[in-house]
Amino acid sequence: MRKVYIVIILLVSFRILLEFGLAMRTADAVAIKRFNGKNINLAIYNLKIKGRNLHYVSVGVDTMPTIVFVHGSPGSWDAFESYLMNTQLRARFRLISIDRPGFGYSDYGCALNLKDECDEISSFLDSIKNGKPLFLVGHSLGGSIVPVLAADNPDMVTGIVILAGAVDPSTEPEEAWRHLFTKVPFRYLLPGAMRPSNDELWYFKADVLQLKEKLSQVKCRVYIIHAINDDFVDVKNAYYMKSTFNRAQVNDTILPDGNHFLPWNHEAYITNVLLGL
Repeated sequence: MRKVYIVIILLVSFRILLEFGLAMRTADAVAIKRFNGKNINLAIYNLKIKGRNLHYVSVGVDTMPTIVFVHGSPGSWDAFESYLMNTQLRARFRLISIDRPGFGYSDYGCALNLKDECDEISSFLDSIKNGKPLFLVGHSLGGSIVPVLAADNPDMVTGIVILAGAVDPSTEPEEAWRHLFTKVPFRYLLPGAMRPSNDELWYFKADVLQLKEKLSQVKCRVYIIHAINDDFVDVKNAYYMKSTFNRAQVNDTILPDGNHFLPWNHEAYITNVLLGL
């Protein structure tokens, strides 16, 4: 029996470690210390929107054109930390990275469907507008969100950059098992940020059907970047976008190498694209 108790204790301890280890967020004090070490002033904000909290960070001068980074699923603002530390980008833009609803410190654990999430982020965008160009950069599910934001805010968004974005319903896997893990007690088998990630990825099965109409409404500049061998989001999504953005000025790049994790394995290329916005 003693061995059984030891095994149970070890399993519970491992589960607790997973819960915190997969929270996938950086404490504000830790982030400030890292940026201070680079002599960069990191400003941290919490914006209340209809009873919810949206947490975001900002560097640079607030009178300059703005780039807002929107992370994938799961994730948090620090997915784009190295871009916020980039000297060339900070010389040209105010750089902002958000914790999407349900992640980081934006009502952690309580993910939203696509419409409600975009409504919340649109309110945030309205709060930071400064009369200068505003660009949105989205990776993965963040890349599904930024065209909706552009369609919903045509007078505010100047351009969007979509990194490995998922928008084509025909490429969306069924993954019926996800529904089970949105329910108690099964959802608590998923550790940390995997819970809200599973919730929103399940919502996305229906949400993706709304995207074709939204894409056709986008009028701003659009930059599509996708790796041909992306194992998570099929490159067909990039081709679908190019044919559906029929009112926008589209620049598309299909990279011959790399994978789904473009912000990190093609950082130099993406940075050059951002510098040219």
